[in-house]
Amino acid sequence: MPLKIDKKIVGYKVVTEEVKEAVINTEEAKNDVESMHEKILRPELLFGSTYKIKTPQSEHALYITVNDVILNSGTEHEDRRPYEIFINSKNMEHFQWVLALTRVISGVFRKGGDISFMVEELKGVFDPRGGYFKKGGVYMPSLVAEIGHAIEVHMKQIGMIDTQMLDENQKEFLAEKRKEFDEKNGNSTVEDNGEFPKQAQLCNKCHTKALILMDGCMTCLNCGDSKCG
Repeated sequence: MPLKIDKKIVGYKVVTEEVKEAVINTEEAKNDVESMHEKILRPELLFGSTYKIKTPQSEHALYITVNDVILNSGTEHEDRRPYEIFINSKNMEHFQWVLALTRVISGVFRKGGDISFMVEELKGVFDPRGGYFKKGGVYMPSLVAEIGHAIEVHMKQIGMIDTQMLDENQKEFLAEKRKEFDEKNGNSTVEDNGEFPKQAQLCNKCHTKALILMDGCMTCLNCGDSKCG
């Protein structure tokens, strides 16, 4: 099929057989890279992690196990993706909806693509009876939200979600703020369930009771978020 050239030719290059072969090999290599999809058969061996959840709403803990499948093992394209999830507990009160949730989440895992959206959906679920605070002052609006938090921790560990860490300058700044606040308010000890002052408020960004007023500016001692920029 003829191709009409509407612009002035400013340069050209002859494509040799070697270049053609290299392009073909590159395309074939891309096609050989296996991505996560629902037709992948479950291997006999999966690698996973188990996370313990203990809430004040129940005397029994929940154990969340996320198993991963290794794609393109032994190659430069090796990738670890979640394949299935199990949630176990002695408390049978939530058995029905927990079982349904594990099946739905496992189905989303096996669909492939960007599944990180599911974390935010789960963390956004609120219990009409009210949430609770974990050790460290982290607020959990519901048990479902804490399941989402556990999945987020797992995704960060396997590299699916980037972990945003504070740099050394930010850590030093927050440490100085914490010291100034303690000296100003005469704090010599902290709460038994956390490392932040008792007067701290809930941060809307990281959902941790670490927000303090310093120099007329609300600053979070946990994530560094500040109302003054």
